[in-house]
Amino acid sequence: MESATLTRLAPGSIRLARLRSVRPAAWARIALAAMCLAALVGYLAFPTYPTYDSFYALLWGRDLLHLHLPDFRVYRGPTEHPLAIAFGIFCSLFGQGGARLMVLGSIGSFVAAVAGLYRLGRLCFGPVVGVLAGLLLLSRFFDENLAAQGYLDISYVALIVWAIALEVERPRRGLPVLGLLAAAGLLRPDAWVLSGAYWLWCTWPPRTLRSDAARAQGPDLAGVPGSSAADVPGSSAAGREEAATRVRYLALAASAPLIWVLVDLIVTGSPLFSLSSTSGLAHELGRTSKGLPSVISSMATFTVRIDKLPVVLGGLAGVALAIWLTPRRVGAPLAALLLLLATFIAEGGVGASVIDRYMLGGATVLLLFCAVSLGGWAMLEPGTLLRRAWIVAAAALLAYGISAAATTVSLDNLRTTLAYHEDFHKGLAAALHDRTVEAALRRCPLLSLPNNKLIPDARWILDSVGQRNIVARSQARADVARRAHGLENRIRRGSVAVYPLGSAVFFKAIVDIGDDPRDQVPLAGFKPIYTSRYYAVYANC
Repeated sequence: MESATLTRLAPGSIRLARLRSVRPAAWARIALAAMCLAALVGYLAFPTYPTYDSFYALLWGRDLLHLHLPDFRVYRGPTEHPLAIAFGIFCSLFGQGGARLMVLGSIGSFVAAVAGLYRLGRLCFGPVVGVLAGLLLLSRFFDENLAAQGYLDISYVALIVWAIALEVERPRRGLPVLGLLAAAGLLRPDAWVLSGAYWLWCTWPPRTLRSDAARAQGPDLAGVPGSSAADVPGSSAAGREEAATRVRYLALAASAPLIWVLVDLIVTGSPLFSLSSTSGLAHELGRTSKGLPSVISSMATFTVRIDKLPVVLGGLAGVALAIWLTPRRVGAPLAALLLLLATFIAEGGVGASVIDRYMLGGATVLLLFCAVSLGGWAMLEPGTLLRRAWIVAAAALLAYGISAAATTVSLDNLRTTLAYHEDFHKGLAAALHDRTVEAALRRCPLLSLPNNKLIPDARWILDSVGQRNIVARSQARADVARRAHGLENRIRRGSVAVYPLGSAVFFKAIVDIGDDPRDQVPLAGFKPIYTSRYYAVYANC
């Protein structure tokens, strides 16, 4: 024993060993906490406000909170989303702070989507792919911009991603997955297709539920070749339970469209109001497609806009690699991706709106397969030629993505956009709360805006229930073209008019390129009563 020597490890080696001993679940919790902290810092650093659709959800929720039936037939109103309106009721409890709370909900949904995509990648293809999938979503500035402006689509994506992850974790899980899909279906009708497909997956063929009943009876017959619920004593009871389960699943799968139709029926008297109004507005705004080739072309364009070309190419390659490498584990995410893409094509084909945000679900799932292209080598045996070649190819794809991002992504533009969004809302609030403007509004309670885009902001700022006294000059001009002069006469008889100035004129969220320039010119007889950097206010009373 005298010849034995002790070797003391260097402090760096001890620290490295301790880091390696930390379990992946602990690292995941640390990463989640860091994401939450970063999201909170960003939320406080850029105090943005909800976008058009979200503001209306907030307003309609406030109407319900005050026991007023919301008005879905407003000028160029967005499609109502029942779950968003329910969240709007909650946010409205906090007064004017509810608008910021709506944005916080969207930012929280983005963090949840990142965490869900990591979990999905880890369950399907291992921790390396999971981490890369989460990082890919975290680096999508398109998604982050939507989250910072309170878009409802981010919450929809988070629900879809977690539904897929829960299904992968336990196939045919049933109620939890259907519950998430039902919630997603109250934000976007695309999820109705996923809910229907998942119900079929869980309940067909019938022997699927019978085998579950057999396992519930005990281990004796479960797993025996050829055994089923018919071999189990009391199989008639198992059959009744199977039928009841199928009905429960069907009720949950159908709940979202039924609730949507019921809300439309109660508020408008038309159970299909959302469908008809969305199609009509899409046609008016030029958002409809011109045939199937146009829809497919738009789908490709939007996917590249959201994910960027290197990620899309990596995603397409990752689909093939995942099918080849892990065919059994790729089923749920691949089926969801195909269904989401097919639904987008079908909706565009029947005349619904074709816009980039509606591709957000499919584009997010595609990130998972790009992560397979970047990190799938971790599933191969160490030291093999194939693994080395895969690492080299993944490094080349990563370099391509970084170089493309360096030439196309501008953080300054993102910061400028968010700052303008805040400044324009606060500037409008300052204008409408000016003493002179408030006095004019008391004398002439009709407020006119250039178009529909500032109406929800103005309604929220003025705490207005209903929209009768807040109108758009573009609507009055459209009425005149149809030889209806009622709204134009109301504006001319006595009203207060807001006109965007400076950079606000060129900001798409306020003034659209299709607006008539005459709506930006003060009417005869109106005198200026307020001017700021972004707005001028005129009145004729």
